[in-house]
Amino acid sequence: MWIRTYSTVWMIGGFALVVYMGHLYITAMVVVIQIFMAKELFNLLRKAHEDEHLPGFRLLNWHFFFTAMLFVYGRLLSQPLVNSVTPDKFLYQFVSSLIKYQMAICYFLYIAGFMWFILTLKKNMYKYQFRQYAWTHMILIVVFTQSSFTVANIFEGIFWFLLPASLIVINDIFAYVVGFFFGRTPLIKLSPKKTWEGFIGVSVTTMISAFVLANILGRFQWLTCPRKDLSTGWLQCDPGPLFKPEYYTLPGWISQWFPWKEISILPVQWHALCLGLFASIIAPFGGFFASGFKRAFKIKDFGDSIPGHGGITDRMDCQMVMAVFAYIYHQSFIVREGISVEMILDQVLTNLTFEEQQTLLAKLGQILQDRLGHS
Repeated sequence: MWIRTYSTVWMIGGFALVVYMGHLYITAMVVVIQIFMAKELFNLLRKAHEDEHLPGFRLLNWHFFFTAMLFVYGRLLSQPLVNSVTPDKFLYQFVSSLIKYQMAICYFLYIAGFMWFILTLKKNMYKYQFRQYAWTHMILIVVFTQSSFTVANIFEGIFWFLLPASLIVINDIFAYVVGFFFGRTPLIKLSPKKTWEGFIGVSVTTMISAFVLANILGRFQWLTCPRKDLSTGWLQCDPGPLFKPEYYTLPGWISQWFPWKEISILPVQWHALCLGLFASIIAPFGGFFASGFKRAFKIKDFGDSIPGHGGITDRMDCQMVMAVFAYIYHQSFIVREGISVEMILDQVLTNLTFEEQQTLLAKLGQILQDRLGHS
C-alpha cells in the first residue's frame, strides 16, 4: 500500500509538472513511455538461449523502432520545426532539405535493417528470427503508430491530449468503484472482475466528468492554444468559437432552488460528451485486448516499469485507442474544412527553395497591386 501511495503521488505530481512545462516536455514524456513500452514488448517473446547464438540481433529491433520514430515524428513535427528555424537562413535551408528527403532517408534506413536481418539468418534459428521480425513490426504498427497520435494531439493544443487521457483515468477509477459496490453480472470472460453494472454506471459518470472537465480545461489558453513551433514560451491566441462561453438562462423553478439564474457553457463541452462516450464504451476494449493477450501468452503482467502498478504497457492500451479517436474526431469534426493560410504557407516553406519563395512573393505582390489598381 505504501509503495502504491508513494508511486501514485510522484506520478501525479510529475505529470502535473510536465503539463505545466508545456508541449515539448509532454512530447518528451510520451517518447520515453514509448521506449519503455517497446522494451517491455521486445523482451516478451525473447529467449535467452537463442539470443546467445545471435549477437547483435537485439539491436535490429531498436533499429526498426528508431527508424519508425524518425519517419512518424518527422512527418508530425516538420512544420513546427520549420517555423522554429525560419529566421536562420542556413538552418532553414538545412532543415528544409532534411524534410524534403525525410521519406527517402527513412526508406533506406528500413531497407538497411531488412538486409541486416537477412544477413543474420542462421540455420536452425530461422523460425525464432522470423517470429521476432514479425513481432517487431506488430509492435510498430499496433503500439507505436497508435501512441504517436498522442503527439499530434499535443501540438493541436494540450487540451486535446489532457482531456482524453483524463477521461480514461476517470473511467478506470469509477469502473473499479462502481463495480466493487454494485457489480453482480460478469461482463466479459477475459476480465472476470468487470461487470455490467460497473460498465453502465461508469458510462454515466465518465460523460458527466467529460462535460465538467472540458469547461474547466477550456478556460486556460495555455491548454487550448495550438503550438506552431518547437519553442517553450508562454502561449497567447484567439481561443476560437469552441472555447468562448455561451450563456443560457435557467428556468425559473431552478432559480428558486439554486442561486444561479444563468450558466455558461463552452461549445467544446458538447464535443467532450462524444469523447466521454467513447472513453466509457469503446476504449475499455483496449484493456480487454491486453487481458486476452496476457492470457494467450500465460503472463501475469507486461513488466514492472512502475513500482506497485505493473508494467507501462498494461496501463497504456486504453490510452492509445483513445488518442487515435481524439485525433480522428478533432480532424473530422473540429478542424475547419478547406485550404487555410497555414496550409499554403506550409507547402511554400517546405517545398520551395528560398529563391522560388522570393519569386512567388514578387509575383503575388504584382498581382495584388494590379487588383488594387483596377478597383
